[in-house]
Amino acid sequence: MDTTARLNEQVMLDTLMNYLVSMARTVESAMNRALDAILSLDNPRTAALPGEVFLLEPRINEMEIVIDEHAIRLLRQGSFPEDELRLIVAALKLNNDLERIGDLAVNLAERVVSLREMPDAQIPEDLVPMVSAVRAMVSESLGALIFRNVDMATTVLESDDVVDRYRDRIFERQLQRMTSEPQLVGPGLQFVLATRHLERIADHATNIAEDIIFWVRGLDVRHGRGLEGLRSEPPATLSAANITENSQTSHSDVTPSRNTDDVIFT
Repeated sequence: MDTTARLNEQVMLDTLMNYLVSMARTVESAMNRALDAILSLDNPRTAALPGEVFLLEPRINEMEIVIDEHAIRLLRQGSFPEDELRLIVAALKLNNDLERIGDLAVNLAERVVSLREMPDAQIPEDLVPMVSAVRAMVSESLGALIFRNVDMATTVLESDDVVDRYRDRIFERQLQRMTSEPQLVGPGLQFVLATRHLERIADHATNIAEDIIFWVRGLDVRHGRGLEGLRSEPPATLSAANITENSQTSHSDVTPSRNTDDVIFT
């Protein structure tokens, strides 16, 4: 392969990464708006957040199409070294998971719209730490994407059970409340659905972490396979005991400001 062709391929690979990072920022922005909205149902200053999530959805959908087309164009161009081929394959999978997180942010925003119309809606006490856990997992997985960091990706894989436990606990308590107080069935069902959306977001963050490990190390760690020996540093679990209020800003270069107009995607 001549130098010019190789340079062109490298530019296209760099463009693919830039597309993924731009989409990740937009998706995380939509998700954070939805998470903030569901934790502040009575706050009039956050009433506009669901609408902002809805407005971001078309942009995310367009990004998904562009990234798929760009990755397929790369695959058609010819042979790549193994690590670059893994990047292209991983990009197709990452793209799908990012788009699904965007869809789930929309689903959460829809729950918020419904809950704001229900005077009996009271936020379950376990919802706050569950949201923090989900936010931290997504932030860590997107940080792993940007920094190609296997340790960060491994932390995400080790944290999925935390979210599942919160989901189960909220479901059990909401079921008890709905059984004893029928007037709470409406908001109770909305919160149960919301926890399901949160759990699915965590699942997609886990998928992203798995794909990053495949890209960087060439290892298939799906379903818990081959996790031993991945780390180069001691684990930093995202359990409830050490999830802090700053988890959403642990990678400030991944999490954009409230204004997403500066997210450029061409």
